[in-house]
Amino acid sequence: MSQINLFNQPLVKLGQQLTRPECVLTNVFGDVFVSDFRGGVTRIAANGEQSYWGGAHPEFGPLQTNGFAMLADGSFLIAHLGAEQGGVFKLTRDNAIYDWLLEVDGVVLPPTNFVYLDHQGRIWITVSTRTQPRADAYRKSCDDGFIVLVDEQGARIVADGLGYTNELWVNPEGTELYVNATFSRELIKYQIVDDQLLQAQVITQFSAATFPDGLTMDISGNLWVTSIVSNRVIRVSPNGEQQIWLEDSDDEHLRWVEQAFQDDVMGRPHLDGNPAKQLRNISSLAFAKDGILLGCLLGNSITKIKTDIIGIKPAHWRFK
Repeated sequence: MSQINLFNQPLVKLGQQLTRPECVLTNVFGDVFVSDFRGGVTRIAANGEQSYWGGAHPEFGPLQTNGFAMLADGSFLIAHLGAEQGGVFKLTRDNAIYDWLLEVDGVVLPPTNFVYLDHQGRIWITVSTRTQPRADAYRKSCDDGFIVLVDEQGARIVADGLGYTNELWVNPEGTELYVNATFSRELIKYQIVDDQLLQAQVITQFSAATFPDGLTMDISGNLWVTSIVSNRVIRVSPNGEQQIWLEDSDDEHLRWVEQAFQDDVMGRPHLDGNPAKQLRNISSLAFAKDGILLGCLLGNSITKIKTDIIGIKPAHWRFK
């Protein structure tokens, strides 16, 4: 794969003292919303002002927000990535927290990775693994991740047996779902037929030191994928061809991580000890009106890269 070095262009840092801003959402008004591990969501307004909504759940304590979705009424659905507990919770702008989905198909939700609103009003949820602790699933053999669909028929598991399910993306027509499987290193496509996921197809398989996490699509049909650890942004064409668009990595660190992955001993230190200086273990991405925004696992701000590439507008694009 070829690499385009964008570090001769300024990387703009947005936000101050953010807490694990793993997931990032944007809207037409120039607001940026990021997950906040203190227990909620932080908004960075177009003028740079920050607002925080969140708090402690009476049973679970502060919600460890990983992925989240914004709803039309301004509330948020939060995927709780607790050490042992998961679930999806509703957070309102007056800092009230409500249980939204704690179990599915009679099973209590494990630590929950991502929640997504599509243009049809359906909610999609990913659970990376049932394994405890989660780091024991950082393996090629991981196959216990799953996808939940919540619609007018209720909540149910619609895909299972995935290699550490991470972010997903649904086309505006609601007929195709794409999802990253981080440790089987796959980008998978499903057809959505009668609210079921059918015809699973591996669009592309990623190579050494690439662990796909964030996911979105541009108006040309290219999928955009972030890789944790290697700090890569990869553009994947409709036919599965990959191009590294951005990278900030350390070769020695990548060799260490890849060897641990191949030896089935990869753990938290391989994610948390990333030595990169500019991109602090990027995890998600979203198109704004004038650039791409990158969430991260280790930094206290997010990164904006100005570009004229246009993303497909998400379902929440006009939500304030």
